[in-house]
Amino acid sequence: MNSLGVAKPVAETRVVVAMSGGVDSSVVAALLKEEGYDVVGITLQLYDHGVAVQKKGACCAGQDIHDARRVAEAIDIPHYVLDYESRFRDSVMEEFADSYIRGETPIPCVRCNQEVKFKDLLDTARDLGADVMATGHYVRQKVEGGQVTLERAVDQGRDQSYFLFATTQAQLDFIRFPLGGMEKDEVRRLAAKYGLEVAAKPDSQDICFVPDGSYVSVIERLRPGASEPGEIVHMDGRVLGEHKGIIHYTIGQRRGIGIGGGDPLYVIKLDPEGARVIVGPREALEITRLELREVNWIGAGDIPEDGIEIRAKVRSTRPPVAARLYPVKDGIARIDLIEPEAGVSAGQACVFYDGERVLGGGWITRALANWEQEAA
Repeated sequence: MNSLGVAKPVAETRVVVAMSGGVDSSVVAALLKEEGYDVVGITLQLYDHGVAVQKKGACCAGQDIHDARRVAEAIDIPHYVLDYESRFRDSVMEEFADSYIRGETPIPCVRCNQEVKFKDLLDTARDLGADVMATGHYVRQKVEGGQVTLERAVDQGRDQSYFLFATTQAQLDFIRFPLGGMEKDEVRRLAAKYGLEVAAKPDSQDICFVPDGSYVSVIERLRPGASEPGEIVHMDGRVLGEHKGIIHYTIGQRRGIGIGGGDPLYVIKLDPEGARVIVGPREALEITRLELREVNWIGAGDIPEDGIEIRAKVRSTRPPVAARLYPVKDGIARIDLIEPEAGVSAGQACVFYDGERVLGGGWITRALANWEQEAA
């Protein structure tokens, strides 16, 4: 076995590297080239160049495609740019808009990995004769009992396992993550060592197809007329004011609601069918039960009927918390949180952990607060 776990000589092992134009994927390509692998770089053009160049810190368009091409030239590997604009729009951007209209808070980066980068791109890598595909994500892999597992990165501040919960076992067998055991500073030092122009390039931030940071403008462009006005209602039933569309609000929001005076109020629920924004005190944000759809389980064995103890991560910026996961029934899995979490919204991901190992995850379809369970 070579260093990528392929039973071939290094020089005969073809690796397709997904190159976004950033420092991480560029270093992956350079590392593997230095080791002697047959490296091919692929960059996806995901959205319009004219829009992309207006935003710094994006990926997969404009300057970033140029940067990926320059890196490929510098390390002397073939490089291809594939036009995935139509696929990206259909699988990621349209779903993003629809999710907001449903009163959810989506995570398009996960959908991009799930539907484009780890699906279509993986198929393209195989078409090019690749033995494996490599990316610049900060996660680790281990082999236990003949099964490839997904683990949190050594650099916990850069760990991206939350965004890769939908990775299937078949995909894990084919994808490699060479940076999972490195710190970010080490990666930048390697980029400088290889003379890569992207060595000091800032990391990508926010959502790549939102060039000015305005989610609402993107939604209104994709779904004209989506901003239907309605009532702002207190959880006790009092009408406190009017809003200009639920797409302007997110769960946990306090500022900019459009009401003033009295005790602080937060957005605790969005009712798209009734076009209502429901507000209440901070304690009403505390969630103890989740319902999940599209659950991906990559743990060992099946989930028992009486559930299994896990650590659940409900936001990318929060640590995993103690929880109990129950098996999928009628397409929905249930999670009970041992301690309540605040500001959890439908449309986000809940990722399951056992220590450092990722057991899978699912999309939150309902986040039930204590007051909602009592009312039911």
